[in-house]
Amino acid sequence: MSADVLGRWVPDRPEDVAEVFAEADFPWWIAGGYAIELAVGRELRPHGDLDVLVLRRDQALVRDLLACWHLYVADPPGQGELRPWCPGEVLQSPLHDIWCRRTPEAPWSMQLMLDEAEGTQWVSRRAAEIRLPIDRLGRMSEAGIPYLAPEVQLFYKAKATRDKDEIDFVAVLPLLDAPARVWLADAIKVMAPGHPWIRRLLPVSRM
Repeated sequence: MSADVLGRWVPDRPEDVAEVFAEADFPWWIAGGYAIELAVGRELRPHGDLDVLVLRRDQALVRDLLACWHLYVADPPGQGELRPWCPGEVLQSPLHDIWCRRTPEAPWSMQLMLDEAEGTQWVSRRAAEIRLPIDRLGRMSEAGIPYLAPEVQLFYKAKATRDKDEIDFVAVLPLLDAPARVWLADAIKVMAPGHPWIRRLLPVSRM
């Protein structure tokens, strides 16, 4: 989506989001490039937006928490069109992308992403066979900010890898343990079997 058409972005920082979500009684995680930075513990590059992942089943709680914000859903997804997310409206799949700003005149500062869940399992909205226990979906920073597990965030970045995604991959790869590498490689194989990250994640014996 073009910022020229839909308005400018001045993304919040993760600590700003943590203040907004301080009273949340549902799980949430910083996602996107900021999640990778929270994992590695340092800044890697500039950011054009800030993503927050929540589960679709918690959307009413999110909507209530952000009742004073101006919230717009990308409908249809990825087509450069936004419409208001009305109070009480239940967003069904494939709608998952919500732009947030504090007032009509303010820049966009946060992007909510709705993901699927079944019971105690997170389910990828891209392929239902890609799953993970919800209690393994996130990590906690030293400052107490929840963020998406690096292997899950890299899975999302693998769909259409850009230069900034390669920066994130290189920075966080040394921090991935063997189970995380295997899970990520297997997940990427479902969506992009020939992706170059697969070879860099797995030992030759697993190829």
